[in-house]
Amino acid sequence: MAAKSRSLSEQKKSSSFITHLVLILLCLIWFIPVFGVFVTSFRNSTNVFNSGWWRVFPHQEWQETGEIKLDSEVDVNGDIEVTLPNSKTITGTFDTFKSGVNVNGTKVQWYGAKRTRTLKLYEKKWVGFESNLTLENYRNVLTGKKIQYTGENGETLTRNGSDLGSSFLNSITVTVPATIIPILIAAFAAYGFAWLNFPGRKLFFSMVVAMMVVPLQIAIVPVLSDLSKVGLSGQYLGIWMAHTGFGLPLAIYLLFNYISTIPREILESAFIDGASNFTIFTRLILPLSVPSIASFGIFQFLWVWNDYLVSLVILGGGQKMVITQALANIVGTRGQDWHLLTAGAFVSMIVPLIVFLSLQRYFVRGMMAGSVKG
Repeated sequence: MAAKSRSLSEQKKSSSFITHLVLILLCLIWFIPVFGVFVTSFRNSTNVFNSGWWRVFPHQEWQETGEIKLDSEVDVNGDIEVTLPNSKTITGTFDTFKSGVNVNGTKVQWYGAKRTRTLKLYEKKWVGFESNLTLENYRNVLTGKKIQYTGENGETLTRNGSDLGSSFLNSITVTVPATIIPILIAAFAAYGFAWLNFPGRKLFFSMVVAMMVVPLQIAIVPVLSDLSKVGLSGQYLGIWMAHTGFGLPLAIYLLFNYISTIPREILESAFIDGASNFTIFTRLILPLSVPSIASFGIFQFLWVWNDYLVSLVILGGGQKMVITQALANIVGTRGQDWHLLTAGAFVSMIVPLIVFLSLQRYFVRGMMAGSVKG
């Protein structure tokens, strides 16, 4: 019996170890690219194109330690004999030296064309942290001021930056109401479906669930047509209503699953004490439904913040452009400026990360609500 107990304990430890290992690997798969974007956003354009983001940390790289000038009588079209500073002699062709020859830790490489008749000597040395990290990339993308960049021929050019600051505020203006409004409406509806008896309750709830499978791409054109008729196209109120309509089915479904698991005895006790439905909803249902509300809030906030299609169709561009549209414009007009793209991408990631990390403790509880009964 003791041996069987030890065997079960070892199996649990092994299973726990594998689970934690898989979770750590998944976290690393997610974290490493994000950290790379973060580091790249502080580097200048020259370093971004010449080396990877990991080169910002201490590393070994080839550094020039000297050069060798060939005499004029040396035939650079044939075999070339080179004597190194340590008196060691090596032989090779122009193509061989052009690719680089490694001799006991020293790399010998031809510099330029044949007419230079020059070979450079390199040795691997440790280099410390990259010292020219800068906040200029963030200033450029947030303020829209004049920026400098390197052209195709290495020349320094100047142009206007991308004003992501106003787009960032536009995204907040769109996302916060478009998250709060469907939560409030869905909470009332979910309470009614869960605890109130009225004609057609099951039919209406079935219609709500059925709307979850309607593709947004199919509904967006009729929605835009209706908003245009009432003069809300291009207005914040119009996009709030659109996001509310698209998010309500999922919100009602999630909140219904959670609210329906609240013990009936609690509500009956409140009714006996003379509480109205509104009092029960505000004093009992909402406080007890915080995990489910937070869970949907994460979904809705991330979806609205990262939305491009609905914002493009309903708001258009111009002064009300959201951050996803601004980033798309940067990709289209400045696709070669990776230092600006990464800075803009990280700016767009900051708010969703803060929201998710703030509410993540409620996430699993809200998603698992109603999944196990009895």
